[in-house]
Amino acid sequence: MSETAARPGRCLVTGATGYLGGRLVPELLAAGYRVRCLVRDPGRLRDHPWRAEVEAVAGDVTRPESLRGAFDGVRVAYYLVHSLGTGPDFEATDRAAALAFAGAAEAAGVRRIVYLGGLVPAGVPSAELSPHLRSRAEVGEVLRAGGVDTAELRAAVILGSGSASFEMLRYLTERLPAMVTPNWVGTRIQPIAVRDVLRYLVGAAELPAGVNRTFDLGGPDVLTYRQMMVRYARVAGLPRRVIVPVPVLTPRLSSHWVGLVTPVPGALARPLVESLRHEVVCGEHDIAGYVPDPPDGLIGFDQAVRLALRRIRDDEVATRWSSASLPGAPSDPLPTDPDWAGGSLYQDVRERTVDASPAALWRVVEGIGGANGWYSFPLAWALRGWLDRLVGGVGLRRGRRDPGRLRVGDSLDFWRVEEIEPGRLLRLRAEMRLPGPAWLELSVDPAPDGGAVYRQRALFQPRGLAGHAYWWSVAPFHAVVFGGMARNITERARTGG
Repeated sequence: MSETAARPGRCLVTGATGYLGGRLVPELLAAGYRVRCLVRDPGRLRDHPWRAEVEAVAGDVTRPESLRGAFDGVRVAYYLVHSLGTGPDFEATDRAAALAFAGAAEAAGVRRIVYLGGLVPAGVPSAELSPHLRSRAEVGEVLRAGGVDTAELRAAVILGSGSASFEMLRYLTERLPAMVTPNWVGTRIQPIAVRDVLRYLVGAAELPAGVNRTFDLGGPDVLTYRQMMVRYARVAGLPRRVIVPVPVLTPRLSSHWVGLVTPVPGALARPLVESLRHEVVCGEHDIAGYVPDPPDGLIGFDQAVRLALRRIRDDEVATRWSSASLPGAPSDPLPTDPDWAGGSLYQDVRERTVDASPAALWRVVEGIGGANGWYSFPLAWALRGWLDRLVGGVGLRRGRRDPGRLRVGDSLDFWRVEEIEPGRLLRLRAEMRLPGPAWLELSVDPAPDGGAVYRQRALFQPRGLAGHAYWWSVAPFHAVVFGGMARNITERARTGG
């Protein structure tokens, strides 16, 4: 197949290091487009799994002179950048950047601009909008007023792991079983799954000439923020949340509250909270006339949350220790997402190089548990088993099926073998009673200068406030339990004892 037949054109993507841009690029590549990414520092794309498939150029939309050449041969340009209220003059900065982008696109003969903005409340004067939302709307007006047809897609809360709006919802709900909340929890919102947003973004590249307008994007559910928290808790398996709204928490005060409760940076939390003062519900669904809805409809809130709670291998439990795994779905967290994205995942990581062959080290790893024990602080492991039995768990009494060999599905004391790569990786999933899922991974690799490298990782995904409390209550013992485990396993492999 020729390149012309396989690839319908070149797209320029700004914001490729951001949440949506980083997910849009592989979708465009899958659709057959050639992609050029405009970034301030191309080096920041290094860890993206699709880096080798795209062209990267250095440029900054706030510096018009840096845009020369970036649009050469571009058919569709995606504008996915904004300052999100990071400075006192951010509205002027956003306005100037949009003007420069529109001018450069027109000069280069670009056929279409696609811009993702915010859903604007119906009937609310511009002066009453939050500065963030007002700026997003103005950017759309600037782009549409230029000489290139522009599709301005407007969305409210985007449901996907890594989205600032979703992460704020996630952390507020998971960390607070009971909360006193601002009045904006009663604001009606029409959220949309990131998968549907990306489908519309890709589809907008093929809009016919002359379409120069806004399109409202929203999923099938219209919910208050309070209803979203309640339903999030249900999907995540959390107890029902107690939510008491009070009128004294203004958007500004509540943004500080969000900053205290969640790891979402204040510079992001403040504009997000201020944007919740007004109802944001779609006034039309005209985009479906150009980009038809899927046969089974748009993704609903509950399903979008389920998808967003999934984790790819780097953020959940690694089948391999390499960080080069591909993202599983647009709603999954990416390795390049901010540290605060993807929900809480506590880890205890240990690594040791041992003067023993990988085969000798693997024999010790595969023989763990049962009569061989767990190679550290036996009393602590026994006590944990007794406590588990007291609350109805399995305890340590199950032992193991075979003293020297394991297979997927085997019970191993209060663990279950979830994955095994003979000679290399053993992954165990906890079956003890815990306020959240937990895993233990043990891996073996050849050392560059001979010997073997032992890696050990304990992971815990807290469920609610009890989960966080549990992790920190046992964290002081990790150095003894997990540190001793890594030390003694490698020593057993070295001595062959």
